[in-house]
Amino acid sequence: MSSILDNIKAAAAEIEGGAAFALPQVIHVEPGALQQVIPYVAAQGWERPVLVADEHTLKVAGASLELACREDGISVHTTLVVPNAQGDVIADEASVVQVLLDIQKVKADSVIVAGSGTLHDVARYAAYTAAIPFVSVPTAPSVDGFTSNGSPLIIRGNKITIPAAGPVAIFADTELLRKAPAPMVAAGFGDMLGKYTSLFDWKFGRLTADEPYAPAVAAITEKALLACVNHAEEIGNHTELGIRVLTEALIESGLAILLFGQSHSASGAEHHLSHYWEMEYIRTGRRQLLHGAKVGVACAEISALYHELADTQGLADKEKWAQVLKEISGLPSPEMLRGLLHTVHGPSTLEELGVDADLLRRSLQEAHFIRMNRHTLLRARNEGKIAGAAAE
Repeated sequence: MSSILDNIKAAAAEIEGGAAFALPQVIHVEPGALQQVIPYVAAQGWERPVLVADEHTLKVAGASLELACREDGISVHTTLVVPNAQGDVIADEASVVQVLLDIQKVKADSVIVAGSGTLHDVARYAAYTAAIPFVSVPTAPSVDGFTSNGSPLIIRGNKITIPAAGPVAIFADTELLRKAPAPMVAAGFGDMLGKYTSLFDWKFGRLTADEPYAPAVAAITEKALLACVNHAEEIGNHTELGIRVLTEALIESGLAILLFGQSHSASGAEHHLSHYWEMEYIRTGRRQLLHGAKVGVACAEISALYHELADTQGLADKEKWAQVLKEISGLPSPEMLRGLLHTVHGPSTLEELGVDADLLRRSLQEAHFIRMNRHTLLRARNEGKIAGAAAE
């Protein structure tokens, strides 16, 4: 959709060193976009693509892409990423190596990924490592990572983000996306809702630790967030408008990250909690929870904590603390955030999500260690930099 790219390119002009060169060539968010994938592949002259999917996304989109390739004389090889022992497809070293081996075996010249966030993380890093382009075909509007230039991977049980490359094209078929499972749609909304606290933490990091900041990137992210909030009922009802608004918002948020070169705008303390919970579930052999579902609930928990911290003595620098308090006052209450999650039929509390109180307690104490290059209010609280506040 040209308007998305136009908006991002306009923002790039305001950012010194903005990565406009790394943007996708085309973005289609519309009914029937799936039928445009293979004509695009053919127009690029690619002859040996690897199609990355899992057993579910093969049925939803992969099989029709396979058929379209063969009808067009394109030799496609399909890689079905194997789930782990718990039955989850995860973005770990085993999944990446599986895709890389198939890329090498068929001497692939491109990658097409049909799936949601996890498969994109696997495919993008494999394509980047093999130095070939990849095309994004989302099968659920569940995350904002479709356009990312980094892959959050589980390596030896720890989640780390590794540089990769964004897609050269995105084909998001709203007819297909409307049929996505309700929990995945709610998860996409939860991922967007988390921008409330990530944008706050970015401002906090700029204010207290002189972290790099780009107002144009923050504005893009905030606009995408508010579009979702204003269309929460339509998103919850899977209307064409609601799913288009959500999908475009997720893509815009991802492109904002790509433009800035770092994920400050979209990932703060709420994402650190989510990643902590994910690693704990892998460590203990439990089935994974949807990323966006965790982010949405974590956002409400972080909002509750930050509003509580507003009643403490605060930073030694009173002027800076006054600015922090002003930003906290703009954060929606945890009750409002949970109400929005309820509107889209997603989990809105720890109990509904399936995270116990002890895990929350530990994550609130330790999750900031996941990204020690980020100066969130959670980290400041845990490091004793907020007078009158202490991690319990």
